[in-house]
Amino acid sequence: MWSRAWALLRDEGNRGILAFLGGGAVVVIGGLWAAFTFFYEKAGEKPAQSQTIEVHNGNVIGSGPNATFNAPVTVNPDAKEAVAPINERLDKLAAQQKEFAVQIAREKGVEVAPLLSVLAKLGEKGVREEDIPKRLDAAADELIKLRAEIDRLRAGPPALAAVAEEAQALIDKGDLDGARHALERGREAARAERVESSRYEAGFLAQEARVDDLQIAYRSAAAKYAEAAALVASFDPQQQWRLLNDQASELYKQGYEFGEDAALLDAIDVYRRSLALSPRSARPRDWAMTENDLGVALKTLGERQVGTGLLDDAASAFRSVTEEMTREDAPLQWAMARNNLGATLEALGARETGTARLEEAATVYRDVLKEFAGEKHQWAMAQNNLGGVLTLLGQRETGTERLTEAVAAYREALAEFTREGATLEQAMTQNNLGIALQALAQRQGDAALLEEAVAAYRAALQLFTREATPLKWAAAQSNLGGALAALGAQENGTTRLDEAVSAYREALKEQTRERSPLQWAANQVSLASVHIALFAKDRQPRHLDDALEAVDGAAEEYRKAQSAADREKAERLQDLRKQIIAVKDKA
Repeated sequence: MWSRAWALLRDEGNRGILAFLGGGAVVVIGGLWAAFTFFYEKAGEKPAQSQTIEVHNGNVIGSGPNATFNAPVTVNPDAKEAVAPINERLDKLAAQQKEFAVQIAREKGVEVAPLLSVLAKLGEKGVREEDIPKRLDAAADELIKLRAEIDRLRAGPPALAAVAEEAQALIDKGDLDGARHALERGREAARAERVESSRYEAGFLAQEARVDDLQIAYRSAAAKYAEAAALVASFDPQQQWRLLNDQASELYKQGYEFGEDAALLDAIDVYRRSLALSPRSARPRDWAMTENDLGVALKTLGERQVGTGLLDDAASAFRSVTEEMTREDAPLQWAMARNNLGATLEALGARETGTARLEEAATVYRDVLKEFAGEKHQWAMAQNNLGGVLTLLGQRETGTERLTEAVAAYREALAEFTREGATLEQAMTQNNLGIALQALAQRQGDAALLEEAVAAYRAALQLFTREATPLKWAAAQSNLGGALAALGAQENGTTRLDEAVSAYREALKEQTRERSPLQWAANQVSLASVHIALFAKDRQPRHLDDALEAVDGAAEEYRKAQSAADREKAERLQDLRKQIIAVKDKA
């Protein structure tokens, strides 16, 4: 999206048109809160979810609600020269990004042309400009690995070595599509000499998969890793294990980044097949690494589904990993697995009425913080996670001690993320901070804390885009709606309540009825509460009509739900419907 906007503004004719056309972008208190809590948050209702951050294959994995914020841009209709600074800014950004690509290429000993090709693809895919340096750095590492693997292919039969050399030359020129086609030709040549060349064919496939991964084609990469694993299965089970893990990792990325549960199920299946190739008794470290990645996939899918079966399996997997990778023998690996265990216990505790799992999660995170004392980024991740479980505990307990501790933990994490420029983690932690502040505001009746919560949500929304992280973007919009509604209930006018309606409607663009029916229903209930509050202020009958529409839709979805608690919500919503109609008849 960014690259398309750039191209639009760089065109002189388009700038002239723009210059010509320019011109002028928790808890409800009082009646709103009473309606919301009585008809929506009664028995069995679980508190707002906060995010957690985990480690998967050495990468940061986050989960929970986040979002982005988009604001309108205006152009003075009488001043075409006003566009010039925009063009100058875009030129400057382009030069900075190219300069950074040149710098990375020089530092890591790779050609700049393929990095520029990756830069163009990142723009085409809508990656935010602040994430581009990190993505280019990672791409350079992948190019180094790619070069090393292709060097090994050059040692093969002459015909295959020539293709490998051609592919490397195309990569060095930045022609990644041409390189992929060359590698494909190499694979086809290797197939003709299957007995002698199966290992080389698998190598070409794996490098094609790396190129696909660079271009965010995870499904295609997974398929190639799977084919490569099959090729070496009969003579190299160790390499088959590596390739199966690579396949599962690509499937996990597809499921995690694009919300595809089927891809996560496939990843879980492949990880389990991989475990059979790395017996715990014979290869304990390989087994532990695969078991950890399996646990992450189980947890991610378990958080999206009802019940606790997958989450229980994930917790068991992480406990097993910490038994194999002990604190004494492998302290960092032990801490990472413990961090993942804490996140899973937190997810389980959020679905239960008691606090035992949450208390255990808090203990786990505090252990992790001690081990990560010298690893600042990971320490900040653990602080964020500790804040999440403290928020949940605080919401279930009286007093404000746990919530105050949660706010402090989030702010410590934010201080470290800001120093590091860790945008993704910073955004997630800002959203979590908003949740804790909102809960604390409810407990203390403090409007100033609600204002801080709104500011935190908006800060998170400035760091994400709907295109890059649609589900997190929607969840943060929903959280913002709740804080705005709570403020609006305390004010004389309707400005904040109108803003709350807008935020909820933004969330519904991604939390659709088809994709997330229960989350959609929850947003509908929230919308109904805001519409009732609006009617109480301006006596406009249309607000009651909007409330009825929202209540009817939510009740229909809750009646379809599997859990008795959700079906009970449908019955309570019928009572709310009757009360709205009674008010409407009198209006």
